[in-house]
Amino acid sequence: MSGQLTLRAVSKTFAHRRVLDAVSLTVRAGEKLGVVGENGSGKSTLLRLIAGQEPPDDGEVTVVAEAGVGHLGQVLALPDDATVGDAIDAALLEIRLLEQRITAAEQSLGSASPTELAEYGELLTAFELRDGYSADARVEAAMSALGIGDLGRQRRLGTLSGGQRARLALAGVLSAEPELLLLDEPTNHLDHQALTWLEDRLRAHRGTLVVVTHDRLLLERVVTAIIEVDGDRRTISRYGNGYAGYLAEQRAARQRWEQAYAEWVGEIAHWTEWRGTTAYNVAPGRAIKDHNKCKYNGDGRRVQASISTRVRSASERLERLRAEPVPKPPDPLRLNAPLHAAVREGAVVELREASVAHRLHVDELVVEAGQRLLVTGPNGAGKSTLLDVLAGVLQPDRGTLTRHGVVGYLPQETVVRQPRRTVLAAFAAGRPGQEDHAEQLASLGLLREADFATPVGALSIGQRRRLALARLLVRESDVLLLDEPTNHLSLALVEELEAALADYPGAVVVVSHDRLLRQRWQGEELELGHGRGLVPAA
Repeated sequence: MSGQLTLRAVSKTFAHRRVLDAVSLTVRAGEKLGVVGENGSGKSTLLRLIAGQEPPDDGEVTVVAEAGVGHLGQVLALPDDATVGDAIDAALLEIRLLEQRITAAEQSLGSASPTELAEYGELLTAFELRDGYSADARVEAAMSALGIGDLGRQRRLGTLSGGQRARLALAGVLSAEPELLLLDEPTNHLDHQALTWLEDRLRAHRGTLVVVTHDRLLLERVVTAIIEVDGDRRTISRYGNGYAGYLAEQRAARQRWEQAYAEWVGEIAHWTEWRGTTAYNVAPGRAIKDHNKCKYNGDGRRVQASISTRVRSASERLERLRAEPVPKPPDPLRLNAPLHAAVREGAVVELREASVAHRLHVDELVVEAGQRLLVTGPNGAGKSTLLDVLAGVLQPDRGTLTRHGVVGYLPQETVVRQPRRTVLAAFAAGRPGQEDHAEQLASLGLLREADFATPVGALSIGQRRRLALARLLVRESDVLLLDEPTNHLSLALVEELEAALADYPGAVVVVSHDRLLRQRWQGEELELGHGRGLVPAA
């Protein structure tokens, strides 16, 4: 297959907010590209522009894909009264149309002209290129691999769960075998077995792949290059050598930034000192030689002229430096360890004979100081309910909860109760003392100082998540309860959070579907199943 995908100076604005500003990109045929960035940065918009579902405000999008374009959005764009069969036919539309044209052409083959015969041959070639003869078999295999093989073709989409609809859409777009495959968060709602199948399927894809995902293992195992969408600057940046190359370049960019800032600060200090002192040391005080006062005064005037020139030059240099300042890099993410924790050893949280309706039953769970626990289990098993109980947010119907230390809790969903409160006020709320909250929040590097006066209700999901994380980080805690802590965070921030957790001396209880976090987990693992309590994971 050969094709072309190019963006030239493309801009896009929604609701008076520019998402992309004069971005350019070239994707080679057969390349596998991962798209990353914060929530709301414009990743999905970029895919819709490429798919032709959104027109650019400025610039040009060029897509040449003779074997078709397949686009998986985050939702299945069909009405609830449509059927599973309708969804499959919509995904295979180009193949279905080719099939209809071939059937119509076959009806008149006996009297066909040379031109019509040539057109018939081109149709067969295009159909074979898309492997149209086995398209329905591919759909059946994909649905089975994704855990929805039992869905009947006549079943209404309105009766499916959100996860079933997402997997159905994924099965359809993959089975269409498009030359250009555009996927938006395809790993959502997939279990481990389905994820493994998807990775194998994407690696085997013969055409070009552009995938938006936060799944670091998929990026590591499938993509060959990464595009980062920067929502703040409304730009895109390309990184080669896959996910590992992206992380390495991110670290190198940080080092270059720190070095540039240090050099800028050094130059400011140098020229400030030069203007104030060094420039005046042109000619130290000296006695008049041979009582030649006239010559002495002439030399003095030349010295003063030299001083003025040097001071003016230094001032101009300082003006240029300050006109183009290098901003200070935000301090890297740090988890504040408890300085005066009440608990140094023994249990920090004890839960015994606890149950919540039909959602949770735990005979006993004791979290020791410094312990690491990863809670796993299928969706609906009660993992978030367990953390709500341990945090004291939810009272169990029966059982006892005893906490011996300070608990820090990051729930899966960030609830905004006072949407008009500013970011800085929300960060400082309930915190004692007279600390400089703005300086402390800025030092975490999780939010821009320009956003400190923004109402919390106007923040994106990712920004709200980072605000909640910021409040957690500055509190001294003996145990951290983290429910899907990597959700809505950038890849670089996730890596920093994992490193900070590794150094954190307190106890940690984590619920996460993040495969790389679970793969790297250094601690105990407990499994929570439907209708039963926690057991050591196999």
